[in-house]
Amino acid sequence: MGEQPSAKSKKATKATDEKPASAKRTKTAKPESRLAMVRRARRMNRELADVYPYAHPELDFRDPFELLVATVLSAQTTDLRVNQTTPALFAKYPTPEDMAAAVPEELEEVIRPTGFFRAKTRSLIGLSTALRDRYDGEVPGTLKDLVTLPGVGRKTANVVLGNAFDVPGLTVDTHFGRLVRRWKWTDQEDPEKVEAEIAEIFPKSEWTMLSHRIIFHGRRVCHSRKPACGACPIAHLCPSYGEGETDPEKAKKLLKYEMGGYPGQRLSPPPDYPGKPAPPLGTPAGAE
Repeated sequence: MGEQPSAKSKKATKATDEKPASAKRTKTAKPESRLAMVRRARRMNRELADVYPYAHPELDFRDPFELLVATVLSAQTTDLRVNQTTPALFAKYPTPEDMAAAVPEELEEVIRPTGFFRAKTRSLIGLSTALRDRYDGEVPGTLKDLVTLPGVGRKTANVVLGNAFDVPGLTVDTHFGRLVRRWKWTDQEDPEKVEAEIAEIFPKSEWTMLSHRIIFHGRRVCHSRKPACGACPIAHLCPSYGEGETDPEKAKKLLKYEMGGYPGQRLSPPPDYPGKPAPPLGTPAGAE
């Protein structure tokens, strides 16, 4: 029969097996104060401004009417597809008066590539008719008036105001909402509540460019399903770092548009855009 351990050896074994109390406790991170969050958010905006000094609306337009129409068309599709569609659209219907008088079936065929073309046709004819009849064929420059137009909500109105009239506005699209929640600037889901909370963090003068920078970053780096964390220039400020690919080389392969060496979304980008223009509709792959 084996020797039974003494009480002393039992005590020693138990002491050896037990982990120090400090190892048992899970260290809880101190919650970020609102002041700290605001400071971090503003620093992220400054650093994004350095990364994307050329950030801009990614819809091609020459006047407020073209931007309004393009923004309505951009629902449920890419800006690239809109930009490939609008040259033919504006060649045929250059003014609100022309579009208001369009034969619906003919307009549908022109904008078919953007999807949901029947509903969008109703919106375009409706808003063009309103511009012709109520605003002398001019796009109004106030949020109050813009949201009365068919197919125009706050997001579309803010895009038009910020980029055609230099009236500051926040564009809360899917990219904007996803990133500001991922960055813990807000936990709101409703776009109007998101807009209200972010508006409290930044001065009004920053709203339009902040929107462009966030949307640029969401399209190029901070993707919905697999963000390129390892290639993110503001990863050191992101509380959600690690949700995506952290290996730098693998993350680089996830970058899009000019960040990944590919064409952008505009056929006619601003002069300071460092990437290639998008190819026209129907361009064979590899021919751009």
